[in-house]
Formats: sequence, structure tokens, C-alpha cells
Amino acid sequence: MKSFDTYTDDDFKRTIWSALRLITIAVVIGIPLLWWKLGWQSAALLAVGALISGSGLYEWLRLMTALMVRMDSGGTDGPVSVRPLAPVLIGFFLRLTVAVALLYVSLKFLDGSVYALIAGLALGVVALSIEGLRLIKSWTA
Repeated sequence: MKSFDTYTDDDFKRTIWSALRLITIAVVIGIPLLWWKLGWQSAALLAVGALISGSGLYEWLRLMTALMVRMDSGGTDGPVSVRPLAPVLIGFFLRLTVAVALLYVSLKFLDGSVYALIAGLALGVVALSIEGLRLIKSWTA
């Protein structure tokens, strides 16, 4: 039986990639529905929110992978090739800046439903929650 003790770095990567896949599926289904019901502006706001949410998950994957490599290599003997953390951190903060600018521009110029944007932003949390429930189910079953 799997447990938290046996949760590996590869399991973490699979969980994040599965959450990204769930976001993609939700967007592929949600955009045509919103376009039909509320117009293209609301569909664009959903896409912007989902893009920000998905890019946030991807950046957390990159950041956590870089940190896990650093933590795993701490106890080994001999030279270990660890890439510098600075490019990952610069990319992380650059993505945050682009996300804020994208939020501002989309709210300023798109006259769609703000709830569509909020739904897009919430997709990451929902996808991670679903993946967390799947993990709990696999650990208890």
C-alpha cells in the first residue's frame, strides 16, 4: 500500500502534470460553453485565468524540482552537478510580474464576466484538490 512515506519526487511531478492536464481539459470544455453563453470576452477571461493558474503550477513544479535536487544532493560524497537556482527564481518572479500585468490588461480591456476570470484562476486549486483526493484514495484503498 502506498503511503506518504513512499511519496517520491516523481510522484510529485506526476501529480502536478495531472493537475495541468485537468486544467487543460476544463478549459477546452469551458471556453466554448462560455463563448456560447456569455460571449467571447468571458471566454477570453477564462483562458487568461487558466493560463495564469496553469503557469503558476508549472513554475511551482520547476521551483520545487530545483529545490528537491538541491536537498537530495546535500548528503552525497563527491562533486554533484546541481544547476544554479537563480534562473529558476528569476523565471518565477518574472512569471508573477507577467501574471499581474496580464490580469490588469485583461480586466481593463475585456468587458467579460469577472467570474469567468475567477473561475480560470481557481482551476489550479480545484485541479490540485482533485489530485490530492486521488492520492488520499490510493493511500487508503
